Amino acid sequence: MTEDKSLMPDLPPAPTPTDRRTNPYERPPMHPVSILRVVLVVVAAVLSIYVIYLLRQPISWMVIAGFIAIAVSGPINFLSRWMKRGLAIAIVYVGVVLVPIGMLAALVPPIVEQGEELAQKAPQYAQDVQNFANENKRVRELDDKFDLTAKLEELAQELPSKVGDAAGTLADLGAGIVSGLFAGITILILSIFMVGAAPRWRKSIIGIQSRDRAESLNRLFERVGAAVGNYVAGALIQATVAGVLSYIVLLILGVPYPLALALVIFALDLVPLVGATLGAILVGLVTLFQDFPTATIVWVIWSIVYQQLENNVIQPRIQSRAVAVEPFIVLASVLFGAALFGIAGALMAIPAAASIQIAIREYLVYSGRLQVPDHAKAETEPVPPEEDGEPPPGGEPPAAPA
Repeated sequence: MTEDKSLMPDLPPAPTPTDRRTNPYERPPMHPVSILRVVLVVVAAVLSIYVIYLLRQPISWMVIAGFIAIAVSGPINFLSRWMKRGLAIAIVYVGVVLVPIGMLAALVPPIVEQGEELAQKAPQYAQDVQNFANENKRVRELDDKFDLTAKLEELAQELPSKVGDAAGTLADLGAGIVSGLFAGITILILSIFMVGAAPRWRKSIIGIQSRDRAESLNRLFERVGAAVGNYVAGALIQATVAGVLSYIVLLILGVPYPLALALVIFALDLVPLVGATLGAILVGLVTLFQDFPTATIVWVIWSIVYQQLENNVIQPRIQSRAVAVEPFIVLASVLFGAALFGIAGALMAIPAAASIQIAIREYLVYSGRLQVPDHAKAETEPVPPEEDGEPPPGGEPPAAPA
């Protein structure tokens, strides 16, 4: 019986071997060399991350040293106009070292004396609080309900015995203090080397670039240095204003050791976002033991008013020319910096964010996606030519004399 082909449906022709190889839905087999290359890249990435993790402490020291080097480069360049650069570096770094030493010399004696006085007068302070509670109806009701004054008197009686324990705890911190001093000295030495070698490094980096890239890098270095230097100078001015005004208020209120407390305000005001609030809280706790509650109430009112003045008037005027970073980026950078490097990271966060923003902008300018304003070009100094008749970066060699 013959098969009737007219009744069979039309079927597509069978694919040829060439069709199978060019099927877009079929992945070609990976070559062993490609597999090995991918594995090596993954292993190298993992090893790099692990090495960075092991070296996280010296890397963080180098980052902090670099920030310090950029921050002090402005005063060093200014002094270098009238003296040798080495002498200018020495003067600036002596000042950098003397400032924290002077602050510690002003803070430690009052803290020790106040601690001893607090331990001795704690029962009297508890009695004063009890008298205040008896004179205030609302506080007296809370005291009758929760027995606050009795608990406060009990803690006051135990405080002198706790001083010895605190001294033992402070003695255990000796190793940590020595480690911190070693880290600080190492960071300072690294930053001194960076400041001394910075002009040579910059000249070497720019000298091997083309003219366009050299101009872009030169503009990047200038703007990053200006942003960091202006931010540090503005933060110091802002903290100085806060410290001086706080000293005047504390002096009027009769709070003991107003200079030491003003230095605390100065130091904490350098920390972005939360520093001023922390300083106000610490000083407010001290005012509890001096003319309570009048001094405390006046200090709280002053702190609230001044923080509004600082956030809305002083800080915008001082930092308006330093960095131009969005508030969200400021907050995020401070949080990330504090999580990575602690207080030092919080201090470096805003200028670091500004530097990254400047670097991105300069890359867009170099790639032709963004135009540089004429005033920005005018503000950027041209790249100085090399000495000994060498050509400037990206330029032509000088013509031979006729």
